[in-house]
Amino acid sequence: MFETQDTASFSETSLPEQDYLARILGYSVAVITVLIGIIIDYYPNEALVVVIIALAYPHVIHATSKSFRKRHAYTTRQFLIHVDAILCGLMLAYLHLPIELVVLFLIMINTSFIIVGSITAWAFCVISLISGGAAGVMIFGYHKAAPVPDPVFISAALGVGMHLGISAFNSNRQSRDLMRLKLKFQGQVERFQTLSQQVARYVAPQIWESIFSGKRQAKLETQRKKLVIFFSDIVGFSALSEQMEAEAFTDLLNQYLTDMSSIAMRYGGTIDKFIGDGMMIFFGDPTSKGTKGDAIACVSMAIEMRRHMLKLRKQWAEMGMTAPLQIRMGINTGYCTVGNFGTEERMDYTIIGKEVNLASRFESKAEPGEILVSHETWALIKDKIICRERGEARVKGFRDPLPMYQVVDYRRDLGANPSFMNHDTEGFSLHMEAEKIREGEREAIAQALEKAANKVRRKVTKASA
Repeated sequence: MFETQDTASFSETSLPEQDYLARILGYSVAVITVLIGIIIDYYPNEALVVVIIALAYPHVIHATSKSFRKRHAYTTRQFLIHVDAILCGLMLAYLHLPIELVVLFLIMINTSFIIVGSITAWAFCVISLISGGAAGVMIFGYHKAAPVPDPVFISAALGVGMHLGISAFNSNRQSRDLMRLKLKFQGQVERFQTLSQQVARYVAPQIWESIFSGKRQAKLETQRKKLVIFFSDIVGFSALSEQMEAEAFTDLLNQYLTDMSSIAMRYGGTIDKFIGDGMMIFFGDPTSKGTKGDAIACVSMAIEMRRHMLKLRKQWAEMGMTAPLQIRMGINTGYCTVGNFGTEERMDYTIIGKEVNLASRFESKAEPGEILVSHETWALIKDKIICRERGEARVKGFRDPLPMYQVVDYRRDLGANPSFMNHDTEGFSLHMEAEKIREGEREAIAQALEKAANKVRRKVTKASA
């Protein structure tokens, strides 16, 4: 009859017991009030039927609803609340609705309904209560009740007060329990977030995100998709590893892979794996901009990697490394099998197929600082990026020789006003990306270039004299 627990306060196993005790307490108030009324002859002996129903109902309903609670806990609980409201309305109507008792019981009932759940649930419970009272008037008739004797009113008031006090105590205890649970679960959530972030470093961010968002499941499945595949490595890096200390070599490699990975993620590439100083990246899964968009993004990534390598060479030269390291890259576009390969216990998200092998072969045929792309890739990017023919290559698994194209640069950077410039000789190094220069720094850069140009011209004049 009177619920005192919110559906979120306890687990589904503890809620029925809490409801059971709350129901016994609420109906006990009605039992005591009616019994005192019978003793002092305010109610006839026939009112004992209310006492019997109030005593038996909590136990009967608890036993009969047990099987339903296991299958439909929330629905059963809400249904019983409305039954309590209707039954309470019927009882008050049977007792001819004495205004003093109606007010007291309404306070107790409304408080219980509000504690149980939302305003909507409370409103429906009130409607059920009114419906029960109206049905009771129609069944039992209505006779104006005599003024309620003090003993009856006092017993009802004390019972209602005790019920409200116990409800308030339980609510306070529940709030403390909720706070402890919140702190406990918050700690667990933070722990799992930390662990998930650690695990995420072993897989591509796109794969991690798709799994945690529910878009993809970690199971053995593959599909055929048209992808853009990228391979790269550093020319002469293996020989360099024999000349450097292991710690310095490791730091250099990690810096290179970190910077190149940041560029790859910025363009939306899925990093498949690191192979020593080499990288395998593909575009088109799990997210795609369309085959043309993926191809442009991949080649744009390669161009930025080539430019960034110039910055790294300058940094490494300042650290005393004289080897002019450069990267070579190969790109191909074609249908591959992509998905999870391995076992149910240990799987790897990767791509396989002859198109993957072709991209790797293009990378091995590239010269230092060169980006080689297949004909399929060139056809997708030629309106944005200038390429020149690089001859043909015979590749195992392909019957005919395959044309190769060397990526030159963006068309916008090779026009009358190029945004990118690079010139590097002994004693002079210039690397400029005009689009990235901030407005407030342009004048200072222009003055520095003019000063450098004047010094070079003076040297030229002296040499010619």
